[in-house]
Amino acid sequence: MTATNRVASGGSVSVPTIGQERLLIVGGTGMVGGYALRYALDNLAVRSVTSIGRKKLGISHPKLKEVLHQNFADCSALTDALSGQDAVVYCLGAYTGSVSDAELRVITADYTVEFARVLRGSSPNAVFSFLSGNGADPSGRSRLAFARYKGEAENALLAAGFPRVYIFRPAYMYSVTPRKEPNFSYRVLRAVYPAFRVLFPNQVIRADDLARAMVDVVLRQTQERQVLVFENRDIRAMVKSQTPWPERRNEAINEKNRKP
Repeated sequence: MTATNRVASGGSVSVPTIGQERLLIVGGTGMVGGYALRYALDNLAVRSVTSIGRKKLGISHPKLKEVLHQNFADCSALTDALSGQDAVVYCLGAYTGSVSDAELRVITADYTVEFARVLRGSSPNAVFSFLSGNGADPSGRSRLAFARYKGEAENALLAAGFPRVYIFRPAYMYSVTPRKEPNFSYRVLRAVYPAFRVLFPNQVIRADDLARAMVDVVLRQTQERQVLVFENRDIRAMVKSQTPWPERRNEAINEKNRKP
């Protein structure tokens, strides 16, 4: 499937697998990546988690392998670490205003392209779950630099040849754990979040819910080649429909392990 499909709001995306997967997490020290990492480590459907990042996680777990990599402009050194992997949840990025425009493009687009290149060579059948952003513009016509760069990254992933690519375009991501917000807009939105989520529910998403959706979608069982784009409304629908998944999956695996 070469065309990009949008998921109808309110729909689910099939059923989860009960097999155990080898999962990559990129950007595990960030907000969404951190939630994805913890969720994957606790998930019985995940056999192993390899974290790729520039900073130490500061945690240990029997399923966790940590690989530090400073230069994402050249991911050739990651060839071995990326071999034999089933899926990646890619959350590496930067907030608008936190870096220069030139650096924002490098982090948002160039790093993604380079990582995808090496992963495709090392694990050609891997599933790619990508944290994009609301308003991402693959046409490159947006006046917002962030939207153009995210669109550029999306285009590169679609052309990379992975059998399944899932693109997530969240709006405002609410950190359940209080943190130092990266810019003024986020500080304002956090302050008004209780009212904002009621008035504009499809413009907000809890970061832990987003992370869970990004992990769950790569664990589900399908033989189809897919490219799906999830807007914020779709992500919320996924979270709602998939809430029981971890419990059902863990129960199924426990039952399987109890059989002689």
